[in-house]
Amino acid sequence: MTAEEQTAAHATPTAADPVRDGSTTSEDPGRPGNSGRWPATAVFFLNGLTLSTYVVRLASLKGKHHLSDGQLGLIGMAFAVAAIACMQGVGPLTARLGTRPVLRTSLVVMPVLLALVGLVGGVVELVVVVMALGALHGTTDAAMNTHAVTIQRRVGRPLINGCHAAWSISAVVASLTTAALERAGVSLATHLAVAAAVLMVGGLLLGRLLVETGTRDRAPTPSPARRHRGRRGGWSRQVVTLGLAGTALMVCEGAALGWSAIFLHDSRGASLGLAATAVTAYTGAQAVGRVIGDRLTLRYRAPALFRTGGLVAACGLAMALLSPNPVTAIGGFAVAGAGASVLLPLAYGAVGQAKADSPEAATLISRFTTFTYAGTLFGPALIGWAAEFVGLTWTLAALVPVLCGVALLSPLPSAVTGQRYR
Repeated sequence: MTAEEQTAAHATPTAADPVRDGSTTSEDPGRPGNSGRWPATAVFFLNGLTLSTYVVRLASLKGKHHLSDGQLGLIGMAFAVAAIACMQGVGPLTARLGTRPVLRTSLVVMPVLLALVGLVGGVVELVVVVMALGALHGTTDAAMNTHAVTIQRRVGRPLINGCHAAWSISAVVASLTTAALERAGVSLATHLAVAAAVLMVGGLLLGRLLVETGTRDRAPTPSPARRHRGRRGGWSRQVVTLGLAGTALMVCEGAALGWSAIFLHDSRGASLGLAATAVTAYTGAQAVGRVIGDRLTLRYRAPALFRTGGLVAACGLAMALLSPNPVTAIGGFAVAGAGASVLLPLAYGAVGQAKADSPEAATLISRFTTFTYAGTLFGPALIGWAAEFVGLTWTLAALVPVLCGVALLSPLPSAVTGQRYR
């Protein structure tokens, strides 16, 4: 088969691919033309709003339960460990049930756990609830990325950047809402209870709009080679390679979010207020980059955009570190955020699209998410430890070649590099 024929085969709807041609699926009666793009994006927003609401109230939780910094750190680690553990079962679960039942359940149960976080009275109960929230968040994270990648392939247009943009926007919404409520004197328990009620209603409404990915109905009889790969639990060379890239990306992102303000204050003499704007500049540019990321993918293709984004992020970080002027350094962090904005969504797309038509996609994405969570969990601590020995500036400088290496050496599978979007 020629390259042109392969392209045509990707773009041609089939009877087993009802969502691509805009027809109604058997799982979605009465909703003709529902491609599932916007519901998939909305899942990211609701999940991000739930988690971000919890994260921005951590300071309040610390005060309520009289926790030390170390105790709060251990609770955060318990959350991450529970999330990573539950991710490992998402692949088989979604292969058996499909992504829609998993997401419909988690989007309703997570708000309940969020409300309980503000209501529990003891530290032990808090740890139990936080671990449950982490477990369900990890399940949702892997399932929603699987869902988005599958819908992206079926509609024939990129959408994964827009989904991650919705997640970034939800963090901004949660932060601004919390600041307003704290200023108004609203208690922690009231805030989380009201937020949970709104999120639950949103989850119930959204659940009815989700399109079934149909993985369980489309699964072919596995070949002996596929059964052998399945016994490895999805830890293929491709997933490990991209997973290590994902870990590196999350370490770099954690450096920008957790250490940029400290760098500006300690090394460039910026005031605390000015230094804090580095985080805003990074996250704001990241959100904007993800909003337009799908259009850029459509125009320039994923491999070229990935390489360019990684190099732009590296240049932005270098600009921030080399500039003696704090304002210019903040601009550098904004450039870094814009460049890095497309990297993780494209990496998710690369992992999932490699086997988007098989149940293995969910397993691969859950394995990849394990790597990214590892970067999120251990990255800030590794940067802190390294800074103790060589200084924060040199530690952050070491991330510039890391970004360049990820941009130039990370392989995207042929299912992504050869795909033509309509």
